[in-house]
Amino acid sequence: MNSKKRIVITGMGTKNALGGNVGQFAGALREGVCGISEIDLFDTAEFRTHKGGQIKNFNPRQSIPEIFPLKRMSRADQLAVAAALEALTDAGLYPLPETLRENTGVAIGGGSGGLLGAERFYADLLRKGMKRSKFSRLSTIFCASSADRIASSFGLSGPKTTFMTACSAGATALGYARDLILDGQADIMLAGGVEPMCRLTYAAFNALKSVDENVCRPFDKSRAGLSLGEASAILVLEPLTAALARGAKIYGEILGYGITCDSFHMTAPDEKASGAVRSMQAALKDSGLAEGDVDYINAHGTATLVNDVAETKAIKEVFGKRAYFIPVSSTKSMHAHTLGAAGALEGIASLLALTKGFIPPTIHWRERDSECDLDYVTEGSRQADLRVVLSNSFAFGGNNTTVIFGRYEGRGAVHG
Repeated sequence: MNSKKRIVITGMGTKNALGGNVGQFAGALREGVCGISEIDLFDTAEFRTHKGGQIKNFNPRQSIPEIFPLKRMSRADQLAVAAALEALTDAGLYPLPETLRENTGVAIGGGSGGLLGAERFYADLLRKGMKRSKFSRLSTIFCASSADRIASSFGLSGPKTTFMTACSAGATALGYARDLILDGQADIMLAGGVEPMCRLTYAAFNALKSVDENVCRPFDKSRAGLSLGEASAILVLEPLTAALARGAKIYGEILGYGITCDSFHMTAPDEKASGAVRSMQAALKDSGLAEGDVDYINAHGTATLVNDVAETKAIKEVFGKRAYFIPVSSTKSMHAHTLGAAGALEGIASLLALTKGFIPPTIHWRERDSECDLDYVTEGSRQADLRVVLSNSFAFGGNNTTVIFGRYEGRGAVHG
């Protein structure tokens, strides 16, 4: 592959239930920490379940300097800006030079946006009445607000896009950002996802009865559904040549990605797993890699009865007999399912696995399911010399995205 066409990751930032920054997240992944606990962001008394991967005690001013006004920022906006600031600082690009701002863009995946704030607004509306309610508080209700906030906060005027493909949105944003750089439409991209918890989303998944009342148990025989979480995850993408020219550290590179659609059901995956199969195959084709090159699969692994079986079936179809020898794990067992941010957060997890030489565990697993019979890494994290990681994100509506990350070995590479 020509070095001019190699897109690398030089900065990462996150807020999630396992940690307030990438370093904390890495430590928790390695130790198999569970971030799923009782929710106190809103009252869950009337719901069937009460737990989730909430970011506890989030204080935006501890992460966002005074120069950034918080007025009318939703929780999603605050989480996104905080992660973007960490990522830019990590990449050595904060403050971003004026000469780079015009060609630096933003691609963000999400879903609920400012709905938590909107829920609080309407509660106040009912209590105080229309004349005493500030409708300006609804200005950040839309999911696209977070990309707007990142761009305006850092003075970016390159391409700006928001994806709402449910649980694959963050992964899709990464792939799209890579394409924009390859096509010459941007020099640098901030890409990822943000998803805060809110009552509406929590109520919807409860109504579907797809949420475990305790903690999610991906690939376990007794699994009873997912655990909902929240997160922001932002990565800095740029060409390898540019990163080398400015002496940046390099976490790894995006080798390829694939996107498909099931056209099957609004909430259930295709029983034949055809969309998931084609997504992984498309990513492999885009990367120029063979099935034998993949060292670890970061699974979508939601812990729902149907999804885990479908993903296992898809992995077997794509990798054949070798499927049984590729380590697989679901980090959602630790940080919960962060929906629109999941693909980006698990992208960071994949890059940490590559750079630090370990495979995160699938915690809470206890009993083998005959239909889920792969190597799910259930006995704690596993030391491993990884070169290629494949990360799956399979969403409602049959929106599938697979991203393949590769370890970078040259000057500036991050290891350990």
